[in-house]
Amino acid sequence: MKGNSERVPRKNMRPLAGKPCFHWIMETLSASPYISEIIINTDSEEIAKEATDNFDVTILKRPEFLFGEMVTIQPLIEYDMSQTDGDFFLQTHSTNPLITTGTINKAIELFFSQTKHDALFSVTEIKQRYYWPDGSGVNHDPRKLIRTQDLQPIYHENSCIYIFSREANERTKSRMGSDPIMFPIDKLEAADIDDMEDFYWAEFLLNEKMAGRL
Repeated sequence: MKGNSERVPRKNMRPLAGKPCFHWIMETLSASPYISEIIINTDSEEIAKEATDNFDVTILKRPEFLFGEMVTIQPLIEYDMSQTDGDFFLQTHSTNPLITTGTINKAIELFFSQTKHDALFSVTEIKQRYYWPDGSGVNHDPRKLIRTQDLQPIYHENSCIYIFSREANERTKSRMGSDPIMFPIDKLEAADIDDMEDFYWAEFLLNEKMAGRL
């Protein structure tokens, strides 16, 4: 977790529906019986203190060579794995405040119920008409209109859940492993905060959920 972000200032600590944004995912993870340790990698002393004051969590202070907007996720994963002895990892983001413990538990159960796939990632099913830059249809024939509900679905990687083994990540240098399972989740639950519009939408959804209307 970064102390600041470009599109939503102080996103992780910013109050969201009554509590700091990152508290939502922390409460969700803390309620899962399958998760033995929660690790936060952060460059912020404020986030580290807020996290340890409120949750049972391991803090990894982000080293300077992993600072900056251009750092990709794999070096962060490799650093975090080097600081713990776990064999299996679930990665999620503080920007996914609506993901539920039940959904995370189902993803973990699915992953460990099989041996064929070495990773799992969450997706959102989309049935809309998409086009390539040349105007040709991605998942439909523009000359043969059919109902959108009958379209071939496309799956969006929503960044809510990634599960992988240490062995698979070290072998492939990717949280996707070599043969991942796609795990569909509800579109509203997959709401991700990337900009202020996303933030206001997530806050609306959380307030609706707390009021029992969602």
